[in-house]
Amino acid sequence: MPLLTQPIVPAGAFAASGQPRLDADGLTLRPWRYDDADALVVAYADPAIQHWHVRVMTDADEAAAWVDERRALWEQERGADFAVVDGPVLVGRVALHHLNLHEGVAEVGYWVLPSARRRGVATRAVSEAVRWAFDDVGFVRLELEHSTLNEPSCRVAQTLGFELEGVRRAHYLQADGRHDTHLHARLAPGVRAVDPAATQ
Repeated sequence: MPLLTQPIVPAGAFAASGQPRLDADGLTLRPWRYDDADALVVAYADPAIQHWHVRVMTDADEAAAWVDERRALWEQERGADFAVVDGPVLVGRVALHHLNLHEGVAEVGYWVLPSARRRGVATRAVSEAVRWAFDDVGFVRLELEHSTLNEPSCRVAQTLGFELEGVRRAHYLQADGRHDTHLHARLAPGVRAVDPAATQ
């Protein structure tokens, strides 16, 4: 059945080009590499990353397979996942996932290694990922969702202009049970919903 809308982000927008390197105010967002494996194992040994991202990574072989999965997500246009580095040192991760290219919508996720926290890493990295998603790719809406108990993520969302749209009850399954979540969203410049008064 034909759709009455045209895709916001055309199919092939990701696969037609290699994943870029992005400058983020002194940090670099780049594709994941196999030599990140040891640092990934360290990252997923951190209790906070384990808790909020609900996974562990046991060894370098598992990390290498994870890197392969990130590359496949890009090639299949199902995700854009970046290592965040300060010079040669891995300090975090930022990703766009749950992509809906037709509607131009994606969800932002991220984590920061303990050694790099309280240095604005998440704010700088997510800010550049948002700029790239809106300006270079053409997304029109980015969502950011986190447990209501994850106060640092809430601060990042608010700092970057992601408006709080509501609470999704018992939406995340964490290791300690179900969590309510905050759903934040940010629209690309100039994007507006249809004015209800204009349709009457």
